[in-house]
Amino acid sequence: MNNSPPDLTARIARLFVYPVKSCAGVELTESVLTETGLDLDRAWMVVDESGQFVSQRELPRMALVRPQLKHFEVILRAPGMLALHLAIDAVEQPATVRVWDDTVSAYDMGDIAAQWFSDFLGVRTRLVRFDPECRRLSDPKWTGAVQAPNQFADGYPILLTSAASFQGLNDKLVASAAQAVGIERFRPNIVLAGLEAHDEDRLGDIVIAADQEVRLRPVKPCARCIIPNVDPATGQSSPQVGDMLQTYRSDMRVGGAVTFGMNAIVLGGADQVLRVGQTVTADWNFG
Repeated sequence: MNNSPPDLTARIARLFVYPVKSCAGVELTESVLTETGLDLDRAWMVVDESGQFVSQRELPRMALVRPQLKHFEVILRAPGMLALHLAIDAVEQPATVRVWDDTVSAYDMGDIAAQWFSDFLGVRTRLVRFDPECRRLSDPKWTGAVQAPNQFADGYPILLTSAASFQGLNDKLVASAAQAVGIERFRPNIVLAGLEAHDEDRLGDIVIAADQEVRLRPVKPCARCIIPNVDPATGQSSPQVGDMLQTYRSDMRVGGAVTFGMNAIVLGGADQVLRVGQTVTADWNFG
């Protein structure tokens, strides 16, 4: 048994969940961890008429849909729209939908929700809820022998980044005469304080000091698409963030793609409550 102290100690600085995939997030002070990530994260998804998911990549106005979590419902608000109330424990008819290369079971949320999103986005869409009986697993190329289930996240239960990485990007943007941006553009679940910029890229298993031990494993750098270019306050896209990342964040682990943050899986501690301020320890992963 290795009894040596961990290589580094940090803390949870911020927690976010994104109840509806590609819509705005909700910042929390605490959240229950499940095997598929933080509770209610990417539990709902907007799909087109063929059942294919849609996102800010093609519909940046989705960034303007802002959820609010209540005890028994999620309330969605958007400019010019009456609030849409979704009961957390209610669904309508079964559906089959596609998220990236996966075809999964889901539940349609009904005509009122479909009309609400169609009216706001200007295209015919429907809203679906992930079927908890469905097992959608992360890519074993990156998780090895560990089976890591997800809901509608792009591919992994948790997205982890650090406050220092984000500050480093903003420093570069300001130095280039561009405006600083909010971390919401990067859609993290857990933001760590106490690391150097991009230390999260080379962490081994992360242990969080909850009531019982929580263990997360960073497994894959998060390759970035155009979504960080979308201003969550306006739904408008401009290239400054992506252009800046291109200058220093090419990652050969994923074929030279631009990366920011790490995708992580849950090894232990499902049902534990994660809280802002909790201590995080880890060793370096030089593999």
